[in-house]
Amino acid sequence: MQIEVKIDSSYIDPKVIILAASMTEDVHIILSKLSDQAPQIISGSKDNKIEIIEPEDLIRIYARAGKVFAVTHKGEYALRLRLYEIEEWLPTHQFVRISNSEIINLKNVNNFDLSFTGTICVKLASGTITYVSRRYVSKLKKILGI
Repeated sequence: MQIEVKIDSSYIDPKVIILAASMTEDVHIILSKLSDQAPQIISGSKDNKIEIIEPEDLIRIYARAGKVFAVTHKGEYALRLRLYEIEEWLPTHQFVRISNSEIINLKNVNNFDLSFTGTICVKLASGTITYVSRRYVSKLKKILGI
């Protein structure tokens, strides 16, 4: 990806132009980061109360039965956002999608067990054990440098 910045005093407001051969995942990510539609905070409900959830407090975010949940050290919260909306907002160097229904915080991983054929077992700091789906194994290995 090439990035070019031109400073021109004739422009009052910044203008962003994206040139690409097709609409790729990278272009989609750039668009979502630039748009004002991304949430500024994550809020979750627990015990009929809404709480603000800081990204660094997240252990995992997962979807089950059409709902999205966030797990922190304080407990589990129901979220109103979709999984892909949360994924776009979270820092990509800290959070990684491991399946169609789950995102994990790499800073809350105890270890990765590669002994399973075709998948990776993930043990989280909370004691939860989850698995990387085959579709996401190569992406995770690239992130981990293995």
